[in-house]
Amino acid sequence: MSDVFLTAVGALAVLVAVLSARLQRVPLSAPLLALVMGVLLGPQVTGLLAPPTVVEARDEVYEASEVLLAVSVMAVALRYPIREVRARARSVTLLVLVAMVGMAATTTAVAAAVPAIGLTAALLLGAALCPTDPVLASGVATGGFAGSRLPARTRQLLSLESGANDGLALPLVLAAVAVAGPLTGPAAAAEALWQVLGGIVLGGLLGTAAGRLLRGAERRREIESGPALVYTLLLTLLILGVSGLLDLGGVLAVFVAGLAFNAAGPAAERAEEAKIDETVNTFLVLPLFVLLGAMLPWEEWADLGWGSGLMLVVGVLLLRRLPILLLLARPLGLRPRDAVFLGWFGPMGVSALFYLCAEAQRLGNAPEVLAVGTLVVAASTVVHGVTTAPGVLLYRRAALRSPDPTP
Repeated sequence: MSDVFLTAVGALAVLVAVLSARLQRVPLSAPLLALVMGVLLGPQVTGLLAPPTVVEARDEVYEASEVLLAVSVMAVALRYPIREVRARARSVTLLVLVAMVGMAATTTAVAAAVPAIGLTAALLLGAALCPTDPVLASGVATGGFAGSRLPARTRQLLSLESGANDGLALPLVLAAVAVAGPLTGPAAAAEALWQVLGGIVLGGLLGTAAGRLLRGAERRREIESGPALVYTLLLTLLILGVSGLLDLGGVLAVFVAGLAFNAAGPAAERAEEAKIDETVNTFLVLPLFVLLGAMLPWEEWADLGWGSGLMLVVGVLLLRRLPILLLLARPLGLRPRDAVFLGWFGPMGVSALFYLCAEAQRLGNAPEVLAVGTLVVAASTVVHGVTTAPGVLLYRRAALRSPDPTP
């Protein structure tokens, strides 16, 4: 199995690298290609790969998704100059505090309306599926194709929201777990406070220290170019490890550390680090999504019922985010086309897998929630992967018809 897996991932990575510019212009994405390859190689088609389902391998999926998510939010934190990040702080705060809570509530309501899903399971799904995934969102916010057709503000809002809400969704997840039983309300609140505030403090301290250390080492010419280029990747692993030892929110700590490093380092360093992190993020996603395609829990989906599954997927994709962004268009200063674009492109992917597996770990066993959640993740990967290029082109045509200034 390992040889087949390595061959498949290696061949796909070479294809994605060679056709990277072309893939941005067609209704395909690298995660979608990886997911389809995993399904084709998996037990439901050829059987060349036969891993346990994602429900059975939740611990391994949790660890892999945490690392990929941390690398992705570090890339988001380094993507834009710190002055542009500060300029978007108010809008991003509104998206995190209002839109994310609204997405959790809407997803819960949609899931609760599905006959096969109970209210407790719906709460768990709402909390796990509310963050915007930075891994899948990077296909919309980065690259020359999107960069030349979308305004900077739209791309920045999508990127920074996806980086911030991945860590800040933790209190909602803990609240849902408390309702499900394993935690009391006060214990969940105390843990959320510790993990969020501790993660912010740890990330701020380590990110600032790392930026100053690198700047001093380069000034004294004590670091070579190779280690400098992967410096923030190493910093990401350090912060994840320390966060685990202290039981802090590791993903949030990494994002805050990236912002602190961004503020502490010169622009040239920041640009180079961002390019490396983006490249690593692009190719790290491939093995995870190939495995996910081979590990999809088809039997559990069948038990849910295809009618119920379709109702859930369509309801979440259409109602989870788009109405909320339309309602927030005026407070956010968005034109209708920006609100529609940002409302549609809020994909669910690695961050959802991370929190679904975290909930399953907390509950000891929650196969139905994890299985149903992966159905939405797979659907989001397909639908948003197919619509990214056409969506960018439609946005561009709308902008050309009414070329008013960026708000």
